[in-house]
Amino acid sequence: MFLTITTTGTAERPATDLGFLLHKHPDKAQRFSTSYGTAHVLYPEATAERCTAALLLEVDPVALVRRGRGKGRGGAPDSALAQYVNDRQYAASSLLAVALSAVFSSALRGQCKARPELPERALPLRIEVPALPARGGAALVERLFAPLGWTVTAEPVALDEEFPRWGDSRYVRLVLEGELRLADALRHLYVLLPVLDDAKHYWVAPDEVDKLLRSGEGWLERHPEQRLITNRYLARRWSLTRSALERLELARLAEADDTEAEEIDNAIDTAIDNAIDNAIGEPAAEPPAEDDGEEGSGQRPVPLAVRRREAILDALRGTGAARVLDLGCGQGQLLGALLKEARFTEIVGVDVSMRALNEAARRLRLDRPGLDRPGLDTGSVERQSSARLKLTQGALTYTDSRLAGFDAAVLSEVIEHVDPPRLPALEHAVFGAARPKAVVVTTPNVEYNVRWETLPAGRMRHGDHRFEWTREEFRAWAEQVAQRHGYAVEFRPLGPEDPEVGPPTQLALFRMAAEAGGDGTDSRSGDSTAITTKEAAA
Repeated sequence: MFLTITTTGTAERPATDLGFLLHKHPDKAQRFSTSYGTAHVLYPEATAERCTAALLLEVDPVALVRRGRGKGRGGAPDSALAQYVNDRQYAASSLLAVALSAVFSSALRGQCKARPELPERALPLRIEVPALPARGGAALVERLFAPLGWTVTAEPVALDEEFPRWGDSRYVRLVLEGELRLADALRHLYVLLPVLDDAKHYWVAPDEVDKLLRSGEGWLERHPEQRLITNRYLARRWSLTRSALERLELARLAEADDTEAEEIDNAIDTAIDNAIDNAIGEPAAEPPAEDDGEEGSGQRPVPLAVRRREAILDALRGTGAARVLDLGCGQGQLLGALLKEARFTEIVGVDVSMRALNEAARRLRLDRPGLDRPGLDTGSVERQSSARLKLTQGALTYTDSRLAGFDAAVLSEVIEHVDPPRLPALEHAVFGAARPKAVVVTTPNVEYNVRWETLPAGRMRHGDHRFEWTREEFRAWAEQVAQRHGYAVEFRPLGPEDPEVGPPTQLALFRMAAEAGGDGTDSRSGDSTAITTKEAAA
């Protein structure tokens, strides 16, 4: 089996620069031993105007049988004869992909010590693979390579040219043309050759996920056939495929936010996670609520986390909501409370952190036997748990059509984790695009921080908080949001209310103006404040 890589050049940029990039001198023919045979690199032509490098892999069929068993997850074809009589010696496959990685390792990494500027230069490239298995036909070859910037020619190979009535084989002659970096071109081949063959000559272990993501960095997270590529590359091993798709989605979100994936996936802090309070399912690092029982009563104070959930549930009951979004659901504490009430018939938890979603699935026992396995969708990762609950990865600062049309949405202790310049994006995604009939928002009241002796002055309640608002700041933000998007909003204290600094947490309940009533008030609000769009404008 073999392939050729051809480029053209000028007097200023000779085509023989290809030799520097591949770390193989055009004047030499070189040999390299591999586990399954011998790889040869040679240059059929090497001039300043045009240079072609060829990789020829001579497969030892006996070594293939002894070491790898030939096909798919390391298993050979069933027939003993087929172990020796097959296409492995002639058709491009994972064998050729591994040879590419071994022989052109520096080029794959985009390294060139002699000419460090070369790897970043896009070259006019022509890559030819005379015999490529294509399970899915020429149309699939086009779907895989064309989105990467290639002009694709995939000519089906006839079963027998003397008997055209037999039709075409599953092989194609592939020609790729385009102007790309050589490292990108080699990474495309390394991943997509075994994908098209839909088989691997070695056992697919968990470290294959890292190989896929490393070679797919910069293109796989946006590829329209991401799911098919991932599934085939990982030999259809469901657990590995799910892991890879989750990490790809996180990489896509991180790129969209122009940040690191580790910075986005920060919902679970190891130190805090180790201090989980099993009684309430919340981080013990959160300052406890004041005991509103009488001194010396011995009555255990109600944790603020419990008060918060009860206040949110009370607000949702008042709206009559049945279909509820928990935006920034974290490890699923509120989801568990929602599941206990039959009135909530459809519940969707959304979080940018897959670690948080995995922890939520574990806590809520969504992976126990008898439940549906998680579904995988291109561009998103979802866990199907039952008819009532779904966990979905997503960034709240981007519009998502899956979140439209719900009765209510909850942003519980979420907005303070968003950088202030990105709050308008969250506002638009939730209030402008998703537009649930009601939205419940809770956030810390920074004025109350002085009541916690263990919280140093000037420190926020959580290391990831971007801000903490006073009651006046929160009210001003909420009223502006209501005015811009046609909601009425009321405010409720959450937790024991201090006469000087207010409650530890503040809650705002938004309702579409039509849902809140003709005058925009809420008969249940009591001492709470309700504001309509007209009142805000006044």
